[in-house]
Amino acid sequence: MAGGGVAPVQGTADLQRTEAPVTVKAYLICAFAAFGGIFFGYDTGWMSGVLGMPYFISLYTGYEYDYSTSTPIGVSSDDFVLKSSEKSLMTSILSCGTFFGSLIAGDIADYIGRRPTIIAGCGIFSVGCILQIASTNQEVLFVFGRLIAGFGVGFISAIIILYMSEIAPKKIRGALVAGYQFCITIGLLLAACVVYATENRNDSGSYRIPIGIQFLWALILAIGLFILPESPRYYVKKGRIDDAARALSHVRGQPVESEYIRDELAEIVAYHEFELSTVPETSYMGSWMACFKGSITKPSSNLRRTLLGACLQMFQQWTGINFIFYFGTTFFQQLGTISNAFLISLITTLVNVCSTPISFWSIERFGRRFLLIWGAAGMVVMQFIVAIVGVTKGRESAHDDAAVKAMISFICLNVFFFAISWGPAAWVIVGEIFPLAIRSRGVGISTASNWFWNCIIAVITPYMVSDDETSANLGAKVFFIWGSLCCLSLGFAYYFVPEMKGLSLEQVDQMLMEVSPRKSASWKPHVTYAAEMKHTNEEKMGDLEHHEESV
Repeated sequence: MAGGGVAPVQGTADLQRTEAPVTVKAYLICAFAAFGGIFFGYDTGWMSGVLGMPYFISLYTGYEYDYSTSTPIGVSSDDFVLKSSEKSLMTSILSCGTFFGSLIAGDIADYIGRRPTIIAGCGIFSVGCILQIASTNQEVLFVFGRLIAGFGVGFISAIIILYMSEIAPKKIRGALVAGYQFCITIGLLLAACVVYATENRNDSGSYRIPIGIQFLWALILAIGLFILPESPRYYVKKGRIDDAARALSHVRGQPVESEYIRDELAEIVAYHEFELSTVPETSYMGSWMACFKGSITKPSSNLRRTLLGACLQMFQQWTGINFIFYFGTTFFQQLGTISNAFLISLITTLVNVCSTPISFWSIERFGRRFLLIWGAAGMVVMQFIVAIVGVTKGRESAHDDAAVKAMISFICLNVFFFAISWGPAAWVIVGEIFPLAIRSRGVGISTASNWFWNCIIAVITPYMVSDDETSANLGAKVFFIWGSLCCLSLGFAYYFVPEMKGLSLEQVDQMLMEVSPRKSASWKPHVTYAAEMKHTNEEKMGDLEHHEESV
């Protein structure tokens, strides 16, 4: 019976046996799922470079460009740029599509499964790429293609996190989900490399090649997911226990008859039964409203969890990191003393890629909460330094090459602090925080929040930093804004983010019911859901002995 009661499965009261041992095969399955981050990163990365390409600018402005001297013809270099409104629309429309795609993806993932939803996202994304490649100077077609591609990325970005969190072993779940963020950085790096290679082409290949390469990512992910198993927790939610056992066996690399598989499955089933006993299933709208039930002051309430996930993704965007990756090329061009802004953008992307793997170790060694707090603190310092230098010695009129180099160095340090903290940790927590009953919708809402604020930042940033008559021309002063927002991120992490290191998804629920976020790091699990719901052989033996004593 889909979504209804489930057949009893006998488990254990032993806390050490609530998860099966994991083989190398299981690690590889989880690692491959992280490949979906390539979509996010690559699509974020190539747009920044394309907006600064001479051929692309000529296409949409009508200005001619002399490639032999690298100078525009009949117009100054300052005027040889896309309008702020065009840059804003072309960049932000992807995030608009991903926002709606993320919200819808949760429902589809609950209906047809996590795996088919991601594959469908690959197909939709490919259609969007075709439309972008087919456009020449047709802004409407290009923008519509970005919108459709965004819809597909929304499917992928939301459900990949859900899928990975549900299949990853608890001891390294943080590291594996952090691999998703690492793949985002790889996507950014690949985009920067491709754009750097095609930037000076004087034909449509300059922007069509970066767009067309995206088909490869869609093909690899879709083919791989045809081979990978479905999430066992999805099958439990649907009441398909035999399918859940086979999927769990595949994911853990253990025989389906193994006691380890039986015990872990029993814990998942018992937790689902516990949820159904406390929050019965209801109508379609009721299931959406369930995400917003409970008290905002209670850490375990659905409302508090939904706000935690959505606000985490909001604050991740408020760090200003995508200002660097969306508009870094044009911002570095404005500094005046940089001869190759594309190369500097490539360097910031390399810092992002090389720093993120540190989180694979640190997120399980120090925990999610620790990284968020100290990562935000580091970004506050770096961003205020960039802003202060930028309004003093680093002004374009000062022509101080050393000051500009210092700004770039601290921007790279800012990227480093983001890459080891808010980049991976925010995604890890979103995958862990929600109970099974609302997990797909909760992750969808959180991911939609990321893309909503991504869209807002993409819309307003050109008007904040551009130097045309319709813009604020803040320049480096924009880092005062990002630094102030990072102060808010630090406070949010300290007061509201719990520690979930080393806990199963079911144990996270127990922890939230028993302690506050600030005391969560010291909490230890003390009972299994299988024991709570009397799905253990130990419980049965106890009942039998009690009966015999009574006789």
